[in-house]
Amino acid sequence: KAESFEDLEVWEKAHNLVLDIYGITKDYPDKEKFGLISQMRRAAVSIPANIAEGFKKRGIKDKANFYNIAQGSLSELRYYLILSEDLDYYKDTDDLTGKANTIGRMLNGLIKSLQ
Repeated sequence: KAESFEDLEVWEKAHNLVLDIYGITKDYPDKEKFGLISQMRRAAVSIPANIAEGFKKRGIKDKANFYNIAQGSLSELRYYLILSEDLDYYKDTDDLTGKANTIGRMLNGLIKSLQ
């Protein structure tokens, strides 16, 4: 039984994905500083942040809501990875997409475990 959000494997994977996103976006063009870079980083950070917030909620409905918000941010990030590849900003999105897909499956499992 997890005692804090840091004990959740899905949170750890989501946090590591944030670090990956910060790492790749530092090499994006400067013109994207307030555009794609900002959007990608915010979407990525939202995933583990909502997992952390949901973990502390007492009601199942509240927990599920925050985990669902994390799923939405994850979908948003997946799109930004597609866009990054299409714009030739980052070509090796398969690894990050795979990590995102794993996190998505884990979030689905976490939500189902609440029911």
